[in-house]
Amino acid sequence: MEKRKFERVALNEPVVVEGKHGERVVGSARDVSIGGMFVEGVSATFGAHVIVHLHLPSESAALALPAVVRWVHDGGVGVQFGLLGARETHALTEAIARASPSHTRERAAEPVEEIDVDVDVG
Repeated sequence: MEKRKFERVALNEPVVVEGKHGERVVGSARDVSIGGMFVEGVSATFGAHVIVHLHLPSESAALALPAVVRWVHDGGVGVQFGLLGARETHALTEAIARASPSHTRERAAEPVEEIDVDVDVG
């Protein structure tokens, strides 16, 4: 059963995930919605609070998106965004409107085992 409230769209953009102690890891955003994203190549603890730095082509500066790790799976993490400002919400909404639906929807609907790991600082 699909639990997502928002449609996800495909995205292939580099991101920097910052942990609460300032550690930074480079990953790749694979899909995004106004509620969250899947970041490939990053390992983090379930429930960890992070900042996802994402530069969208339509923006002059990177967005800093507060998020919580909600699942760890398939070489990456799924994050749920926290409170976003007007600039971030507008930029994400515009990027989603221009993008194609994500094909990770089916994969994410499968049962996921929660894994507790530390942020990988490379």
